[in-house]
Amino acid sequence: MKRIAAIDVFRALTMLMMLFVNDMAGLENIPHWLEHAGRSEDMMGFSDTIFPAFLFIMGVSVPFAVQNRLRKGDSLPKIILHILLRSVALVVMGLYTVNYESLDGAAVGIGRPWFAILMIVAFFLVWAVYPKPESRGRKWLFTMMRLAGVGVLAYLYIIYVGRGGSSFGTRWWGILGLIGWTYLVSSAVYLIVRNNVTYNFIAWMLIVAYCILGSAGILGNPIPGSITLHAFGISGLLVSSLMQRYATPEKPQKFLLWMVGLAAVMAVAGCVAHNYWIVSKIQATPTWLFWCLAMFLPLFGIIYWLTETKHKAHWFSFIAPAGIVTLTCYVIPYVWYSVRSLLHIHRPEIFQSGTWGLIGSLVFAWLVVQLAGSMNRYLGVRLKI
Repeated sequence: MKRIAAIDVFRALTMLMMLFVNDMAGLENIPHWLEHAGRSEDMMGFSDTIFPAFLFIMGVSVPFAVQNRLRKGDSLPKIILHILLRSVALVVMGLYTVNYESLDGAAVGIGRPWFAILMIVAFFLVWAVYPKPESRGRKWLFTMMRLAGVGVLAYLYIIYVGRGGSSFGTRWWGILGLIGWTYLVSSAVYLIVRNNVTYNFIAWMLIVAYCILGSAGILGNPIPGSITLHAFGISGLLVSSLMQRYATPEKPQKFLLWMVGLAAVMAVAGCVAHNYWIVSKIQATPTWLFWCLAMFLPLFGIIYWLTETKHKAHWFSFIAPAGIVTLTCYVIPYVWYSVRSLLHIHRPEIFQSGTWGLIGSLVFAWLVVQLAGSMNRYLGVRLKI
């Protein structure tokens, strides 16, 4: 099945911006509109749009991933098992990264930097893409490497001590954990609705309604993570079904009209919802969902038109690895920040605030993407679950 460049480009842009906003979090004297809004603040900063954009494009990509496995001859039980294992992997990595945030470095004995380095090394040992073993010896070696990674994770779990003596726990699941839960929900929904546009619309309207009723306190949330987050993933499923039915590189007009029309509906829905809820990522309000979708839908339409109709995917080649080795990009900063701490490398003062600080964070994000791409291209090292 032909790879849709628009999905890779949207995902690459999102990961680049995720690296950027994560790195700029410690800067001073930067515009407030770039930052995350506070819990009770009626505002959606630029940083508040990045994570939902990733969930959205993940939802768009799920149908293609499942269809590719079906074309390769995978049975439905095998696909379900893959989905479950992938979800577990994301949740496990999310739990380790979120608990690392609260780690008491002195109490664990090895310090925060070494804890982070061992954590990421373990991730690669367990979930890296290994070459196809050409002999029983290499197969045994790769198995031992994976088991060594599991052993390191077990060791880190045993020695873990959080601030105030807290133990290892689910907390808020972490970014990767929330992605894992949304991936699981989106994949389960797709296996039911498949590419049927009507069924996708029904699923989408049901999750949006659940989001509204949940925010109103009428319904609870039986699934880890916020229902609003799952709504972003299922919105991606809807877009995927519309794209596969109405979009062709030669005639994208119907699909683009759908994207603009749905965006307009979401913008109006956001204005209506704002009468009842503030716009807040932390509270995961319907207002936040609607206004984010009002941006994501036409943006994806524009990227589709540029990459598929106008064949301009090469415009984004400078960030292409972020759309392919996305998970590798995400974990690299954990190692860099830890090495910087161990070697007492400080950010130059000029890059600690203001415009130069933002430029520094953007350059850092791009360098991480290039490093991840080089690791994959020249060393064959990448994370894939």
